[in-house]
Amino acid sequence: MPRPLTLDDLRRHAVARSLFTPTTLPRAIERLGFVQADPIRAPARAQDLTLRHRVKGYLAGDLERRYPRLDVEEDFFVNYGFLPRPLAGLMHPRTARTAWPPERWRQAEEVLAFVRERGCVHPREVDAAFAHGKTRNWFGGSSNASTQLLDGMHYRGLLRVARREGGTRCYAPREATPPVDDPAEVAARLDALVDLLVAKYAPLPAASLGQLTAMLRGGAPQWEAGRAAALARAKARLPHARVDGVDWYWPEGEDPGSRRHRVPERVHLLAPFDPVVWDRRRFELFWGWAYRFEAYTPAPRRQLGYYALPLLWRHEVIGWANATLQGGQLTLATGYVAGRAPRDAAFRQALDEERGRLGEFLGATA
Repeated sequence: MPRPLTLDDLRRHAVARSLFTPTTLPRAIERLGFVQADPIRAPARAQDLTLRHRVKGYLAGDLERRYPRLDVEEDFFVNYGFLPRPLAGLMHPRTARTAWPPERWRQAEEVLAFVRERGCVHPREVDAAFAHGKTRNWFGGSSNASTQLLDGMHYRGLLRVARREGGTRCYAPREATPPVDDPAEVAARLDALVDLLVAKYAPLPAASLGQLTAMLRGGAPQWEAGRAAALARAKARLPHARVDGVDWYWPEGEDPGSRRHRVPERVHLLAPFDPVVWDRRRFELFWGWAYRFEAYTPAPRRQLGYYALPLLWRHEVIGWANATLQGGQLTLATGYVAGRAPRDAAFRQALDEERGRLGEFLGATA
């Protein structure tokens, strides 16, 4: 009879399966299934901070530089990010929850014809050609109406991101896909999307599995009515166990209790959206304290820092670090849940090695 699973088993499984042996960029994205993106660069964008642990020799900006040659799409899933092209295709044709009026569709059709004529466009080209003016954005500021229109066209599957220029998305036409009307095909696609979530974030508490399934309304709003059934099917087919009063789920074929889940004697400074720490509910169950992303918290109320990176030592998140790069020099300001750093020499050496890896990734001079 197998021994009962423990929370320590689940914690080790979560770290070992996500922080796999570094590989090539295409293989890492394929294995992750989805890489969440964020524009803040402190000290680098979240997608780069996530990939640096999983791609051999990865340097900040490599994804943006290599994106046009990869079989990858920028798209919205449960959040905005990067997916292998076949997985992104599962969510299209996408019907947005907000219906456009006829005038908006007329503008979109004019812009689409303009993009088709040129093949790939920068938003400033569209703004110069159509003079759509300014509009209020979601956080209360002002932005070009053309940029918002392009964003909406991208979300609706009319355009795709072909490349970035200085961080700005440049768009090309997206090949139209036929509508999916067969209920069995819709169910199969939803099941595949849920399986992608589980493969990325497992092992998952039941509440987190439900939360992520609900978040599919962003990537596939047209199938919102089918999400509850998809969640029920997932709970019925996925391996699961109750540990300390919580139901946990993971992909078929994995064994969270395996003794093969070895975690290296290493420090990892993780992105706030890294799959190891993304689920704040699981974070608190695993490590017993609350990590919060405070970039949008007023400075006087921050407890960890503007862009605190969770500090993983072996399979325990024991603190955080704020990294800054100024004049080519990397500085780390660390904080610890216990109030101080571990005193053993192995940790100090591992932290120094991680500082060196982070500096190399950022192009620090020393």
